[in-house]
Amino acid sequence: MKKLFAEFFGTYWLVFGGCGSAIFAAGYPELGIGFAGVALAFGLTVIAMAYAVGHISGGHFNPAVSFGLWAGGKFPIKDLIPYIIAQCIGAIAAAGTLYTIASGKAGFVIDNTKAGAFASNGFGAFSPDGYSLQAAFIAEFVLTLFFILIILGATDKFANSNFCGIAIGLTLTVIHLVSIPITNTSVNPARSLSQAVFTLGGPLSQVWLFWAAPILGAIAAGFIYKNLLKQEGEPEKIVL
Repeated sequence: MKKLFAEFFGTYWLVFGGCGSAIFAAGYPELGIGFAGVALAFGLTVIAMAYAVGHISGGHFNPAVSFGLWAGGKFPIKDLIPYIIAQCIGAIAAAGTLYTIASGKAGFVIDNTKAGAFASNGFGAFSPDGYSLQAAFIAEFVLTLFFILIILGATDKFANSNFCGIAIGLTLTVIHLVSIPITNTSVNPARSLSQAVFTLGGPLSQVWLFWAAPILGAIAAGFIYKNLLKQEGEPEKIVL
């Protein structure tokens, strides 16, 4: 149960910090943090929670990560559904908190005809820069694939795992720098679902892509790492 609470709180903080920065701070007149600030916010939330609760649950905070680790042979299938449920509940709870805060400003309304409304993901008319379904799918698939490859490599028993949280967080930052204009960046089905639930309309009707592409990319990464990259045996012990 502690593992599930860790996933709940970790995903909550990722959505609250990352999507919250996009909703409240990205477009603030003259002082807004812009794309780079939002990208950094997502990366920093992952770094923080990886070190805070990663030792409890493994620090997935993302259904695609759970699928990728399962495909890579590092996560038992029996825990897959419970983890995903905890992640989705945490993400939706965070989105609900963001909605409650945003509602405290006079005139607040979510315009679900606008791309990126309430930090939602989308393609076509709901892509920040008008990218097609095909472009969005490829971007989410490829970016998630490399995200999972890096997670599997950084947490491998042969790697220096002391810095794995930093490597993973910085990777997520780069992913956002690349893909915010394309899809508003998902690579995380729970993060996409949580914002779509409150946005409704077009973003909710398109949320299937932000489950399908990241999960397929994650599974592909898991199989690639397990069959092409993973080292066998035990790390050499250094005797001082």
